[in-house]
Amino acid sequence: MKFKTVMIIKAIVCLGFGPLLLFVPAWLLNLLGTSYGPGAALTAREYGAALIGNLLLTWLARNAEDSIARRAIIWNLFIYDAIALVTTLSIQLSGGLNILGWGIVAVYLFFTIFFGNLLLPKTKTA
Repeated sequence: MKFKTVMIIKAIVCLGFGPLLLFVPAWLLNLLGTSYGPGAALTAREYGAALIGNLLLTWLARNAEDSIARRAIIWNLFIYDAIALVTTLSIQLSGGLNILGWGIVAVYLFFTIFFGNLLLPKTKTA
């Protein structure tokens, strides 16, 4: 999958979840079957803000040419999604989320694989 395509998909996912976590975290957390309180509200809203930041990064950088900056963006998103994959999978396996939590795991797995793939050296065809 091409850089631009992955960046657009990531921007759309961030657009879908960022505002929900920022403005109506109780609704989304209840939908995922997890508890909601003041600590969860703070964490969810901060995570929503991070997703809005990722939305802006992925949308504005979607047309970036191959460069050191583009590679730094890919590394950033790869590490972000890999850490999120491990932590979300851990929470899911411990029973912290309902069945919908597997969708979140799948989203992070998707982005970890595709951003990781963008980091692999390109092979030249003859």
